Amino acid sequence: MTKPIIRIHNTETDEVIDREMTAAEFKQYEINKANTIAEKAEAEAKATAKAAILDRIGLTADELKTILG
Repeated sequence: MTKPIIRIHNTETDEVIDREMTAAEFKQYEINKANTIAEKAEAEAKATAKAAILDRIGLTADELKTILG
C-alpha cells in the first residue's frame, strides 16, 4: 500500500513538492483519521439519543427550541 501524498508549497519561491508521507506522518495521519471517525460516531450517537428522548416526550426539536426560547 502506498502512503498518501503530501504537498508542500513554498509561497516565497512558489516551489511545490509532492512526496509520500514519512512513517511518523503516516502514523499520525492514521491516528487523526481514527479520531475523526470516533468523533463522528459519538456525535451521531448523541443526536440519536436526543431524538429518542424528544420522541419519548412527544416533542420535535423545533418545539423544544420554542419552549426553551
